[in-house]
Amino acid sequence: PSMPVVVPELADRCVVVNGVAKTYAMTGWRVGWIVGPADVVKAATNLQSHATSNVANVSQAAAIAALNGDLSAVATMREAFDRRRQTIVSMLREIPGVACPEPQGAFYVYPSVKGLLGRPIAGRTAGTSAELAELILEQAEVAVVPGEAFGTPGYLRMSYALGDEDLVEGVSRMQRLLGTAE
Repeated sequence: PSMPVVVPELADRCVVVNGVAKTYAMTGWRVGWIVGPADVVKAATNLQSHATSNVANVSQAAAIAALNGDLSAVATMREAFDRRRQTIVSMLREIPGVACPEPQGAFYVYPSVKGLLGRPIAGRTAGTSAELAELILEQAEVAVVPGEAFGTPGYLRMSYALGDEDLVEGVSRMQRLLGTAE
């Protein structure tokens, strides 16, 4: 629940920013909203109108359908994402040199791979997480995003927003590759 629902007396001092990406698994649709005091919403609207283009009509229609639809799918997705989160964290923690904190939201893990950098893997030595991401893509055929893209070298960003079997297959490939670090 959002803060104004939990503590109604704060409603006139709260700004709630939300969207359909996480709750409805509609990443990439770029539909969001803001609820708050009229002056804050007006200022944010003015800023947004000059900073980005408008949301596509099909995205708006899909978001309305998601918001007005049966929410049972949300609970099912939440259970699936929790199961996948537990799976990927557990499997990544089995790789020597990888430290994976358990995420508390979204559907990404952000493990530290600093323990793998500078060590030979499959005949190569990655000095950065960008080089390691390239090695993983080439050797294990798994796409990960290097931490350098977020200003935090030594980490990888990995999504677990895919089917359970594909998730296990991809992380198993990484385990086989990265477990060979000499």
